[in-house]
Amino acid sequence: MEVISNTQRGNKMVSARVVLNEYSNKVLNVVKAKYSLKDKSEALNKFIHKYGEEEVEKEVNDKYLEKIINIEKNYFKNNNYNHTPLDKLRTEIEEK
Repeated sequence: MEVISNTQRGNKMVSARVVLNEYSNKVLNVVKAKYSLKDKSEALNKFIHKYGEEEVEKEVNDKYLEKIINIEKNYFKNNNYNHTPLDKLRTEIEEK
């Protein structure tokens, strides 16, 4: 497989030359037709976006991570959660 990297619209794009068996080629052609895509490259990207998370988790967006952290902070704040220092927890456990 030949791989060439470049950046397009802020996204890192990789150009790859691949060899497909007959079945894989048929699947890409069906995906291409089903979603009215321009070429097999778009079909492969569509297929990967649809099924890729089963193999590899997507990277977390910083804004999404901040949102989750704020939700957690607000939850603890609104539910009167008091943080117990680790040394105090350790002392309580060791006393038992």
